[in-house]
Amino acid sequence: MPATRPLVHALEGRHVALTPLTEHDFPALRAAIGRREVFAGGFAGGPSALPADDAAFETFARGSYTPAADAIPFAVRLRGGPDDGTIVGASKLGDLDLPNEAAHIGWTGFDPRVWGTVVNPEVKLLMLRLAFDHGFGRVKLQADAVNARSRAAIAKLGATFEGVHRRAMRRPDGTWRDTAVYAILADEWPAVRAGLEGRLAAWGDRPVVLGERD
Repeated sequence: MPATRPLVHALEGRHVALTPLTEHDFPALRAAIGRREVFAGGFAGGPSALPADDAAFETFARGSYTPAADAIPFAVRLRGGPDDGTIVGASKLGDLDLPNEAAHIGWTGFDPRVWGTVVNPEVKLLMLRLAFDHGFGRVKLQADAVNARSRAAIAKLGATFEGVHRRAMRRPDGTWRDTAVYAILADEWPAVRAGLEGRLAAWGDRPVVLGERD
């Protein structure tokens, strides 16, 4: 079927809920991702892009997570347990190209306290399902080429590495970023989905608790 833009609505998983991100979420989002360790690996331009205060974070968040015709940003909230409803990150389904049935899942950042948990796999499962259920044939994921942690997480999803886009964009500190590009195609989605569902099954029903690691 041809690609269509998804309607904006919450996506409910077992351990996380993705809710349409609004400016009211910015303070909680800063508490989750406005941390040196999040930006250190290359997120959003690397260490020099870390917002210094609330006003700077708001500017960053508006630039990264404002809804648009080709972009649907989500806040990531925990479900269940003592931290139920807490925002632990954000991601965006963006660069929606309906004629070419292409989309991009990116702008993804998580509170370090949920790194290594089931949060990222379930977020990607929900967002990939949204894209492929709406007729997209290719979903791109990418990271700064020096961001080893993010690249490993993308590869673990089952995405195919397509190469490095050299000198792709300027970082805030004036240096140039090389971008490692990965993608999942519609005919690869069933295998990727099965892998993600397997990771969720291995985690079980226990909730994600901030600070705990698998």
